[in-house]
Amino acid sequence: MSRSLDACYALEVTFEEMVALAVSRKAEMPPGSATAALFEGGTHAIGKKLLEEAAESWMAARYEEDDDLAQELSQVLYYVACMMAERQIAVSEVYSRL
Repeated sequence: MSRSLDACYALEVTFEEMVALAVSRKAEMPPGSATAALFEGGTHAIGKKLLEEAAESWMAARYEEDDDLAQELSQVLYYVACMMAERQIAVSEVYSRL
């Protein structure tokens, strides 16, 4: 990633922008990018990160402050966006099922 995930958290980013970022990272596959490495691992690697962050979110909700929970949830959303990019699932497809 040319920009770290921490840099993304400092900005207000919509979910749609997060998905667009994931799609662009998949298309560009920038060298040294953690997200590009994740895409190289496919749905298995992305799924593992998604599960990891979901578990960390649950634990943060039980035992940590709201700021910690928000951080963990933002990571869940990022990996959801990555999975959507990997499988070419549009935001509208997800929203239509809410």
